[in-house]
Amino acid sequence: MTKVLIIGSQGQIGTELTKALCEKYGTGNVVASDIRKNSEPDCEFVELNALDKTGIADVVKKHGITNVYLLAAMLSATAEKNPELAWDLNMNSLFHVLNMAKEGIIKKIYWPSSIAVFGPSTPRIDTPQFTVCEPNTIYGISKYTGERWCEYYHQKFGVDVRSLRYPGLISYTSPPGGGTTDYAVDIFHEAIKTGNYSCFLSSETLLPMMYMSDAIKATLQIMEAPAEQIKIRSSYNLAAFSFTPAELASSIEKHIPGFKINYNPDFRQKIADSWPGSIDDSRARIDWNWQNEFNFEQMVADMIKNLKIQYQSEKV
Repeated sequence: MTKVLIIGSQGQIGTELTKALCEKYGTGNVVASDIRKNSEPDCEFVELNALDKTGIADVVKKHGITNVYLLAAMLSATAEKNPELAWDLNMNSLFHVLNMAKEGIIKKIYWPSSIAVFGPSTPRIDTPQFTVCEPNTIYGISKYTGERWCEYYHQKFGVDVRSLRYPGLISYTSPPGGGTTDYAVDIFHEAIKTGNYSCFLSSETLLPMMYMSDAIKATLQIMEAPAEQIKIRSSYNLAAFSFTPAELASSIEKHIPGFKINYNPDFRQKIADSWPGSIDDSRARIDWNWQNEFNFEQMVADMIKNLKIQYQSEKV
């Protein structure tokens, strides 16, 4: 029987992935964990530091965990402010679970990577699965290094580790977690609350994005795919659509007439400029039949619909 541990369950991805895993495996077969509890998950929750190897091992043993989803990480913008802590968290937490799998304590690992593994020398449009990777952020450096370790542990020790290079993720149920693509979530909240938004990226900054429900779908799908279909053990490119802040503002304005945006680029602009504008994820589509459900306009409409419901319910 599959028994799941989510490390970093209170983050942007973890909140929704925990719910999906509970629905899939049953709440009694899922344990959520994080350094602190900010919301109430459907399943059992334990306070757990991703750097606490002994603590992780104790939870794994106590609950008979088979699959670990390691989501704990310090994201791009936050990591630039504290590089050494970001490296420690992003790398050593991965070593803890890779070594547990190497020793046969757990059977399968999911570890997310990111488009941050690419850099300014990477082809920006339709970025290939295999290409130049010279990241120039701490987040990107740690994720690219992690990819190499994942592939190494699979090749040398047979560890069943699977990974996706997430683009920017957009969700109405969980707040952003300190990433460079956060504007694409914040903008919806401000559009509904105030009708105005000040964007920290320039108007024509093209970045690949994805609706959170599709990211969760892809995560479940890659973990359920037969091992022989997972031909890339570093990390798969993943994509849905790309847009600029100006394009997003224009689409929002169709739903919220009079919405206004202004642009005040900050240090995150340099990070965004080093990332791809669009991603070629054909290997994921071929190897394990990945397909996104939401396109750009569908995402915008669904975000606004659900956020309006949330804000109206808060007023009641």
